[in-house]
Amino acid sequence: MDITTIVNTIWVLVTAKLVFFMNLGFAMVESGFTRTKNTTNILSKNFIVFAVTSLAFLFVGWGLMFGDGNGFIGFKGLFLLQGPDNSPSIGDNYKGVYSALSWVKVPLYAKFFFQLAFCGTAATIVSGAVAERIKYTSFIIFSFLMCMFIYPIVGHWVWGGGWLSKLGMLDFAGSTVVHSVGGWAALAGVLLLGPRFGKYENGKTNIIPGHSLPLATIGTFVLWFGWFGFNPGSTMTADPIAISHIVVTTNTSATTAMISSTIISYILLGKPDLGMTLNGCLAGLVAITAPCAFVTVAASMIIGFIAGILVVLSVIFFDKIKIDDPVGALSVHLVNGIFGTLSVGLFAKNGICGITCSDGLLYKGGIKLLLTQIVGIISVGIFVFITSLIFWILIKKTIGIRVSLKEEIEGLDIGEHGNISYPEFYIKKTYF
Repeated sequence: MDITTIVNTIWVLVTAKLVFFMNLGFAMVESGFTRTKNTTNILSKNFIVFAVTSLAFLFVGWGLMFGDGNGFIGFKGLFLLQGPDNSPSIGDNYKGVYSALSWVKVPLYAKFFFQLAFCGTAATIVSGAVAERIKYTSFIIFSFLMCMFIYPIVGHWVWGGGWLSKLGMLDFAGSTVVHSVGGWAALAGVLLLGPRFGKYENGKTNIIPGHSLPLATIGTFVLWFGWFGFNPGSTMTADPIAISHIVVTTNTSATTAMISSTIISYILLGKPDLGMTLNGCLAGLVAITAPCAFVTVAASMIIGFIAGILVVLSVIFFDKIKIDDPVGALSVHLVNGIFGTLSVGLFAKNGICGITCSDGLLYKGGIKLLLTQIVGIISVGIFVFITSLIFWILIKKTIGIRVSLKEEIEGLDIGEHGNISYPEFYIKKTYF
């Protein structure tokens, strides 16, 4: 085995473990942004979801995503990673991005684990948006179906040599494939579930604060740290110039988004809201995920600054139209997943850190790439939302998706799990 294969494999596995570690970050952010009486439920969902998605992606998901097939779906190597390794190199998908260090030198199982960590992230996004009123079993079943069918099919379109890849769509680390997919699936679930009891009453929006901003802050730091595996790891090769550039664009977008979200929350809410700042950081990370390898550091500052403003405006907007998202997942992952994908069409520049790509609107490529990105956003949105809605409806018609009002008021920790995270603070039949 040559040294390139060894180095690339180590790089892929280390970054995959960083992405896996993000599961802890999601668990902490979501539990921190929700109420004490639902903490065990949130933690349990975030813990078991990776097990569920691991099996779904292993059984069928990988084959649908990377198996030989047609522009819509993969077939060969469909079940349990059997058959030849047909997963294409990232360089092939992006017109020779890393011709010298192709990821086909990385063993199948290393590539599988890296992609599995991404798949699990998409499912975890749904957990926060449907928090505090969804049945535990219903969420698990949906996560299994999502990671077996919905996520892999979109992944095949963009990363598996499918029709969007051939069209020229660029999504380096998954603003669309991971974050928008999770966001669209969450939106379908939220619309069917409806808002939490007491959230919208008499034409007013009641604030339902989370129980632990310290926990949410620690979780955001964990996610920020994990993103340094998420984005640079998507090179699938230990290219020094590329991974260094991507680390800086990723961090720059996160920091400028934190600043802009803090400023805009100060202007609109009268105070620098910590929750908005935390979600601002995550919004900047989501927005730079697609363009991180294709844009300059200066462009990443602009992307992050806009993302921070968007997330605050989006949170306010969803509340105005009575779409209840306890943790801001739709604003962070769906809205900024879309924006990040559009940013490629605006700011991509051929030759950044040695990468060959189409130019965005601000360069000689004109509007072509931007239109391609828009086609990708719309097609993925329609497919994921409709398919997710069908799955949610089927679950609702069979076992139901929402807990009883009594259980919601008393807390899902007791009703769904029979135990609680903070017994000394538990007050029976409390509304909040």
